[in-house]
Amino acid sequence: MSNQELDPYTAKAENTNLTPQEKIQGLHTIVQNVKTGMLTTRSASGQLHARAMAPAGPVDPNQVNLVFIANRASAKFDEIENDAHVNVSFYDESTTNWASYAGIAKISQDKSKIAKHWSSATAAWFGDLGDGVHKGDQNDPRVAVIEVIPDEIRYWYATRGKVGQAVDVAVGAVTGRTAAPGELRTITKAEIQLVQGLNSK
Repeated sequence: MSNQELDPYTAKAENTNLTPQEKIQGLHTIVQNVKTGMLTTRSASGQLHARAMAPAGPVDPNQVNLVFIANRASAKFDEIENDAHVNVSFYDESTTNWASYAGIAKISQDKSKIAKHWSSATAAWFGDLGDGVHKGDQNDPRVAVIEVIPDEIRYWYATRGKVGQAVDVAVGAVTGRTAAPGELRTITKAEIQLVQGLNSK
């Protein structure tokens, strides 16, 4: 039997009929509702470390990159410099929607990028150290941008509420039919490159 036959849930849930823009719109809905994702990096010893981080934006309707403002002195920067492959995941408990970004993280201290994504709330994560240099503002030398450029994005978009999902699962359990109360969507590398090309024009 083929993998498709052995995994009827994925076969039933996958939606390949959407345009890249439609997929991005659904993705943005999840990211904006959840607000905080888990950025996972790999240490030099091979351990995977995840931490909660809130991305700035999205600021553009076709944006697929994730941008984080972070403290350059934190260990995650050492891990990104050791291995730039990262994952960022989001989960919305209220809907069961989730999203997973797999890609490359790039570090920058470009002042224009920092200014574009800086907010007054961000300063609280840095604090003023009282030395006249590390003031916790956007000019603080600790402030850096982590931009995650995805190779692929996969996400689940629920098409039924929690009650409808529970009914679908219950019916599947009784009848033997596969439950799929939502859609699995993939934004491929080719689609990401297409959208990034449109954004650069």
